[in-house]
Formats: sequence, structure tokens, C-alpha cells
Amino acid sequence: MKRREFLGAASVAALLPVTFARASTRARSRFVLVILRGALDGLAAVPPHGDPAYAALRGPLALRVPGFPGGALPLNSLFGLHPSFKFLHASFLARELIVFHAVATPYRERSHFDGQDVLESGFVKPHAVQTGWLNRSLAALPAPPRSKPGVALGQNLPLVMRGPAEVTSWSPSKLAALDEDTLQRITDLYANDPLLSTRLGEALAADAIAKTRPASPGTHDEAMSQMDRAPDSLRAGAPGTWPPAVAGNTPDQPGAGPSRANRYDEIVRAAAGFLRREDGPQVAVFDTTGWDTHANEGGAEGQLANRLRVLDAALGTLKAQLGPTWADTAILLVTEFGRTAATNGTRGTDHGTATAAWLLGGAIKGGRVIADWPGLSARTLHEGRDLKPTLDLRSVLKGVLQEHLLIPKQALSSSVFPDSASARPLSDLVRT
Repeated sequence: MKRREFLGAASVAALLPVTFARASTRARSRFVLVILRGALDGLAAVPPHGDPAYAALRGPLALRVPGFPGGALPLNSLFGLHPSFKFLHASFLARELIVFHAVATPYRERSHFDGQDVLESGFVKPHAVQTGWLNRSLAALPAPPRSKPGVALGQNLPLVMRGPAEVTSWSPSKLAALDEDTLQRITDLYANDPLLSTRLGEALAADAIAKTRPASPGTHDEAMSQMDRAPDSLRAGAPGTWPPAVAGNTPDQPGAGPSRANRYDEIVRAAAGFLRREDGPQVAVFDTTGWDTHANEGGAEGQLANRLRVLDAALGTLKAQLGPTWADTAILLVTEFGRTAATNGTRGTDHGTATAAWLLGGAIKGGRVIADWPGLSARTLHEGRDLKPTLDLRSVLKGVLQEHLLIPKQALSSSVFPDSASARPLSDLVRT
């Protein structure tokens, strides 16, 4: 296929001016940012199996084409998904997933610390500011925001959520639950201290919200069954591939460890608890780790495959727990940079440049891959080793924030993403 064919109608439409149909309903919009820390291998997660240079370049890490055991799950004639991504693939068939490829932030070095700072700050250079683009977006919400429009789930408040907008946070406790008598004694002890009593009350309220369960938990059956209505060209997988395993019921895999799966499950259930509330936050953020695959990365099975499988199951659980709120939800998965196109001497990949990203949810106009594919031939690789970036991640971020949360265009260009005039917002990402 020629380069211009990879753009396609969807990519061209993504550069059209943004419209604001159904703007009045956007107050119900929910947004989840998932940061994949460690530089996820985009060529493994979204293999370009149709690129002539792919198989030889990836060597033992190359996935087989769709239709063979262990092969990629088909997206189109060029791209597939890693076979661990059963729920994401079902979401693609249900037109609730957009896959972006050859995407990167403006950062072009290979430091995790600096790369994550650029990813979260929204600035061109690392350590330019101490605030994050998502918090600055919350401060620019057009309607009077909720008292705390965002929640961060995890041990620390990430940079992306620091800034002028007041947000809340929640972290799974590593301690045994307190009995009612002990909790009442602590409450009484703090009662006469305005600061401590307020903080304790907020913490208890947040914990109660995080641990609530939906009245009627959803299932994945509807999303999965929609594959039957998808074009045959997208459903043509390997024999035995369908129906996909129901995400959320996937057992722990060797190498992934029950602690990783349990942590994901606890975090996504807490996120859903916050986002389901009409008076709760509109935005949630959590991160995942373990994507720095320098050695023994594996192909269709192995270290990376196990981690992708657990992540995929957690996303399925998040959909189930959100219930009806899923229809108004957009979830964006991003990483600080990609990995080398070729394998290294330890059957892994080193720090690279461009990678993949995913936009998922009931609010998403999905079933598409957006990529101006540069190719994997030696002459097209960035610095002779990496997938070349052709899509600025800020264009994706601007498009989602502008269409889904209705952040004003002027705020996106000035306070949220300064020095980003070259990164035009993608459009037509959200259902109208």
C-alpha cells in the first residue's frame, strides 16, 4: 500500500474543524487517562504486519499475520492488535476504539524521567513547569466545574494532575481495615481540630465512593456480540479466536502475578465508583508500570503478552463497572515514548521514539486506525533505529479535550499546551 492510502478518509476527517453538536450534554462527559509508564512497545501492541519490513526487522518478536495461531487480531490490511488485547479488539469491532500509531510527544531523547515529564506537563521541554496539562484543562472548563472535577488514583498525585484546579485523590490501603470502634475513636479525637477532621472526613468519603459497586453491574457480552455485525474483513481471525475471552474474568497469567491483576482491578473499580456519581469528578487518572522490556520481551506469549492481557482485562472491568456511564466515557492510554524497531541482543527492545496510543469508550467514534504510516524500511527509521513520529500526541489530546470536555480552543493553545501551534487538534473523535 502507498503512504497516501494509509491516511484514508478517517485521517483526513480528523483534521477538519471541530464542531460542537450536543454541547449541552457534555456536562455528563467522563474522561479517564491511563499512563503506561516505562515506554510501551507500540510495534508489539499494534503490529504493522502488512509492512514488508516488519517480520525481518522484529525477528523473534514478530507476530504472525491474522488467521494463524498466535497471530495478530485484525484491524485492517496493515495493522493488527496483539492477541492479548481481546477486549480492545472487541471494542474496535463495536466501533468504540480508535488506534493511533507512529505517535509521539515532542520529546526526542530516551530518558524515562524526562519523557514522562513532557508527557504530563504538556510543554516541549522537560521540567519547564510544575503543573500538568490535564489539571490546567480542568481549570479551563467552560461551565462552573464541580468542587473537585478530577481524581487521581494511586500512591502519588501525578504531575499531569497538579495545578490550579483542586482535585481529589485515592489510594488502595495496604493496612487492615479499621473496626467501627477504632474508627469512631479516631473521629472523636480529630473532632476539635478543623484541619484534621476535614481531611479525615474527605478521606472516608472518598474511600466510601471508591468501594461502591454499581447497582446492576454491566457485562461485556453486548460489546463482544457486536463483532457479529462488523464487516467480515475485520472479523477474519484465526480459527478458535472467537468468541473472545470475557475481559475481567481472565485468570492471572504466569509472569503477570496476582498482585498486578488485583491492583488493576481495585483501581478501575474505584475509578468507576467516582465517575458513576452525578456529582462526582468528570476526570480520573491512574498509571501502570512494567512496560520497560529490555530483555525477554516475548511475542504472542511471554512477559509483555501477560502484562497486556492483565491490562486488557482491567479495561473490560472498567467498562462493566461504569455501567450506563460508559456511554459518556472516553479513555485514553498513552506512554512516554516507544521502543527500538529492531530487537536487541537479549530478545528485548531498547528506548525508542514513536509508539501507539488508544482512545476507547462509549463516547468514541471508533472502529478506525489513524496513522500516517512512515514505514519500517532502513531509510525511513528515525535515526536509523526507531519508528518515525508522524503524529503529535498533543493533536490527539487537544482533539479529545476540545470535543469531549469542551475545553475552549484558545485555552488549549495558550494555557494547556503552550507552543503547540504546529499540533492541530484532531477532530471527529467523539460521537455526536
